[in-house]
Amino acid sequence: MKFALVFPGQGSQSLGMMAAYGDSAAIRATFDEASRALGRDLWQLASEGPAEALNQTVNTQPLMLTAGVAVFRLWQELGGRLPDRVAGHSLGEYSALVAAGVLRFADAVPLVELRAQAMQEAVPAGVGAMAAVLGLDAAAVKAACEESAQGEIVEPVNFNTPEQTVIAGHAAAVRRAADAAKAKGAKRAVLLPVSAPFHCSLMKPAAERLRQRLAELPLAAPSIPVINNADVACLSEPQAIRDALVRQAASPVRWVETMQAMAAQGIGQVYECGPGKVLAGLTRRCADGLSGGAMADRVGVEAALAATRA
Repeated sequence: MKFALVFPGQGSQSLGMMAAYGDSAAIRATFDEASRALGRDLWQLASEGPAEALNQTVNTQPLMLTAGVAVFRLWQELGGRLPDRVAGHSLGEYSALVAAGVLRFADAVPLVELRAQAMQEAVPAGVGAMAAVLGLDAAAVKAACEESAQGEIVEPVNFNTPEQTVIAGHAAAVRRAADAAKAKGAKRAVLLPVSAPFHCSLMKPAAERLRQRLAELPLAAPSIPVINNADVACLSEPQAIRDALVRQAASPVRWVETMQAMAAQGIGQVYECGPGKVLAGLTRRCADGLSGGAMADRVGVEAALAATRA
């Protein structure tokens, strides 16, 4: 059966998250490589925190990139075969591109640090917000945003499941849209504890900074098809991949369509490659016919190995 690996993004981090994988030369070597690239100790940050530093965007993004790549290398160390497809949720797309050989890991680590800085600096603290809308279809959420903008920006930015959509934009507009969504029948609309309104059009200044940096980096054609966030497409030309990464910063994460595309392309199993179980929890709610699980610890990695060998 064809299978895919998907990589988590910001929000799946937790203190001590790598301890669950046990001793692994591949994992420690990956963290050592990332620490050299950044000039600070990411292993100590992941292991000891403090939690406030772990959750700062400028630290979280390089850390989650490294964690995803480290678990992928553990997978390979234990004899796991290459997946038929890869994808990543938001930041996780960078882990997927490293796994597919598009980006050198040593280039990707400082790149996502710059991405984090650019996103954080694009909107002053307190100006933007994000909220998760639960129990309402995406079309109704979009309508709630359009009704609530009132000259400001509020947009759907993460299509996580058919009835879970995250919105982002100016803080007041996000609150209005959350209220409008509840009036349309949403079960809940919850403001998220984030430092910037990721993936909305307020992130365009960050996208331009990314464009400049990506133009300087060598990219290769993927060895594994990568389904991207911006277009739900598998691109093979490095320049097209650069362009999609730039647009990704200020455009929605189309995760429902990504899972549906995997099912349509013959993927039967999807495994989350990295700490946490967020994406594994979304998979079955996005597309019929997909199974899988989370490689959130050594047991999860070994279970995925056994399942993909069957």
